[in-house]
Amino acid sequence: MTPTEMESRIVRYGDLRPCKTAFIDAHTPGSDQKENFTVIGGGVSESADQHVHIGIPHGFNIGAAGQPPKCRNSLHSHRTAEVFFVLKGRWRFFWGRWGTAGEVVLEEGDIINIPTGIFRGFENIGTDYGMIMAVLGGDDAGGGVIWAPQVIEDAAGHGLVLGQNGKLYDTKKGQALPSGVGPMPVLNDAELAGYPEPTTADVVPHYVARYYDLYALADRTPAVVIGENGKLRDKPGFEVSFVTRGSAWDDLRAYPRPSVLMPMRGHWRVTWGEGSATLAPGDTMSVPENVAYSLAPSMTGEASLYHVVATKDPAGATWNLKGTAA
Repeated sequence: MTPTEMESRIVRYGDLRPCKTAFIDAHTPGSDQKENFTVIGGGVSESADQHVHIGIPHGFNIGAAGQPPKCRNSLHSHRTAEVFFVLKGRWRFFWGRWGTAGEVVLEEGDIINIPTGIFRGFENIGTDYGMIMAVLGGDDAGGGVIWAPQVIEDAAGHGLVLGQNGKLYDTKKGQALPSGVGPMPVLNDAELAGYPEPTTADVVPHYVARYYDLYALADRTPAVVIGENGKLRDKPGFEVSFVTRGSAWDDLRAYPRPSVLMPMRGHWRVTWGEGSATLAPGDTMSVPENVAYSLAPSMTGEASLYHVVATKDPAGATWNLKGTAA
């Protein structure tokens, strides 16, 4: 693969194209300043305005959320895995029917593998614009977003209606549901009863990993963060590893499925048979399947990177809230 061909599979942080109308809460006060990014795969955006940087199927999706201070993403659920790591800022993640069952604050580099099938939300509690990177299981990311009823109801008061087809319509712009398409129904009480209310003690030990713990674990070899044998033991359809200067590799390594490199700290040199590229924090690189490459920091100082590769496991829930086989 030539350097030009490989560069087309690199999304630079400065080239990310945001969508400010990606979801049903885009006009709801408190959530109306968030930006959504779809880096790899179709993502779960409900807006026709969403730009997709790399549409090649990987077995998972890569996205990002950028938000100013005090801006939040409303309560929702997914049918497949949703993993976040904090690239910039300080973030509070909360969950439960009303967002009060539990919460955790994540700092830069921390990662959370939010359990499938619970309502979750997040907000930037830092002092500056923040960014979190996301990995969603499956090529179709589980078919979209399931919103808590109050989110749909609140959005209607601000002009946005979500159709049963998963698309948004802005009544303030004169848009209406197409003929034959009804509004997305809200979950009823019986359906809501199936959503668990795990406490902070249920979630944090099994689904949250701290940056400096991972940095220590990856001192000599890459640390598996999320995987069947990972620090956060799960089988969400992809494996996430953490690499530091001490665990980078000079030999050429290839994977049978596309692998994604996402630097957290420092600049990284990726070298393959026909060329090389340098990545900075916030960049995302997709290396094609069976392309062998080496990976090493290109400068002195702290260096860390998240590595994601699909597995043969189903993209749905395979582990329960205690971290054991479901």
